[in-house]
Amino acid sequence: MESSNRLLLLAATLCACLALSGCQTVKGWFGKGKKEEQQQTEQQAAAEEEAEDADSTPPRVIDPNVARRKIKTPKIDNENWELGGGVGFVSVEDFGTNPTYAGQITYHVTEDFFFRADLGQSTAGKTSFETLGGNIELLTGDERRFTYYSLSLGYNFLPGEVFLGRDTAMNSGFYVMGGIGSVKFAGDNRLTLNFGAGFRVLPTDWLAIHLGVQDRVFDSDLLGETKVTNNIEMLLSTTVFF
Repeated sequence: MESSNRLLLLAATLCACLALSGCQTVKGWFGKGKKEEQQQTEQQAAAEEEAEDADSTPPRVIDPNVARRKIKTPKIDNENWELGGGVGFVSVEDFGTNPTYAGQITYHVTEDFFFRADLGQSTAGKTSFETLGGNIELLTGDERRFTYYSLSLGYNFLPGEVFLGRDTAMNSGFYVMGGIGSVKFAGDNRLTLNFGAGFRVLPTDWLAIHLGVQDRVFDSDLLGETKVTNNIEMLLSTTVFF
């Protein structure tokens, strides 16, 4: 009987130990699963926080390291008056082509429009009739003096640049103009209409070089009948701004 009680007590003690061990094992299983779940939650929260920070951070501006080219801005004198003179040739109808000398003054109303006054002089040659006739003289020396003046309205267009080599550039532009004036020739003053065009180059901000052509039109009756004469002038001139 005593042996049976000892066996029963031993069996109860063994069962109690197994039960306690089983509880700790199960508790460890459940505790481990809960810990892994908590770690995953924390990692996910950290990833979401990093994503929010990335969205809120502005993108970095790329500053390219580009060498800037030095640009030289052309300077043009802002004065409105232009004064100068030049030499060239004028073809007086029926009296040949002869050298001419002229002066001019210009007032620039705007960047596009200007007024220009011209004063020039030449000496007319002989007509073919005088040349073939020998000693025949239609005009005296003073009457052959061809003096003209005119006032014209001009318009600038096609501004640009003229290049001399690779490093030198000069501002340039074309212009047209037309106006009225007078010619003193053969002892008479005759009303004229003039029109023409020109090309201008500015080597500096105060100096300009012009190459222009004008036709001065007036009525003439020197050869026995009245007719409209065209007297074409080509002039190379230099002007300064002031």
